[in-house]
Amino acid sequence: RERERERERERGRKKEKDMLPLSLLRAAVGHPMIVELKNGETYNAHLVVSDAYMNLSLRDAICTSRDGDRFWEMPSVYVRGNTIKYLRIPDEVLAKVQEEDNDRKQQKNKPKQGPRDRTGGYSNQNKGKGRRGGGGNRH
Repeated sequence: RERERERERERGRKKEKDMLPLSLLRAAVGHPMIVELKNGETYNAHLVVSDAYMNLSLRDAICTSRDGDRFWEMPSVYVRGNTIKYLRIPDEVLAKVQEEDNDRKQQKNKPKQGPRDRTGGYSNQNKGKGRRGGGGNRH
């Protein structure tokens, strides 16, 4: 039983790892989030945009000092990606990304159809003849 529980935990961790941080950030645009920096400051704000380096542009931010004693309201903030310690993103965004990922996997597993011929059907001219369509009678 313990091995089964450990396998289930491992599967759950694997699903979480499958989500890429950049796809999470793209889905989180317009949503509130908490960003903690390596220096201890935290920002509670709405994500405006992010880039491939995880640089963030935030709006309507409330910055909390490292010791938690001071607060600042800022209309906009730019956070450099390499200063981020962690991000807290709403569960609804995580669910949205998981759903999109599942849809993408289902689309990937669907059989692909070849090009249509003039009659509206699918052409199987090159079936079994290799990449170049050869293999017929050669003179």
